[in-house]
Amino acid sequence: MSDAANEFLRSSELLSQTDSKLLIVDVQEKLLSSIPVVDRMIGNCRRLIQGAQILQIPVYATEQYPKGLGTTTQTLAELLDDILEKLRFSCSEALNWGSAGEQADDRHKVVVAGIEAHVCVQQTVLDLIARGFQVYVPADAIASRYKLDWQVALDRMSLCGAVVTTTESILFEWCEVAGTPEFRQISKLITEQ
Repeated sequence: MSDAANEFLRSSELLSQTDSKLLIVDVQEKLLSSIPVVDRMIGNCRRLIQGAQILQIPVYATEQYPKGLGTTTQTLAELLDDILEKLRFSCSEALNWGSAGEQADDRHKVVVAGIEAHVCVQQTVLDLIARGFQVYVPADAIASRYKLDWQVALDRMSLCGAVVTTTESILFEWCEVAGTPEFRQISKLITEQ
């Protein structure tokens, strides 16, 4: 049998380290005090960033009007390189990615995390879907001030084609197999508090 015949075929619905990007949306100091699940959301964003870095997945981040809303929380900012500033609620214009078909590196799947679920996250997700990207939203790494806004945003994004999932699911999909040094690092991230 040829090597191609022995190759394991994965579902196109699963994320991989070669087809993904991570986007962290507006996790800024002045917004955090009104988020009831802030510790969980920041912890999961941190896990996603660190997991992406371990697996060499590109990480992008934005800040909504930082002059008025402050900068990205230090816990995440210290892990990030460039953080794009924006005024439009959707990140699409600031990212300037074009359409999924225009991606030179075939990274057409985007994991979107951050705040607020019903404003900047949702508008970004819907714009990315309109541009042909497959979008994955970790429900435990996005948040809003009010649970109703968070839940309705998750429902709407899902109805529009986003895949609602969890941080742990994403990390293990990216990792794909056990027994590697990367798997051990990802497992450690997941068990950390």
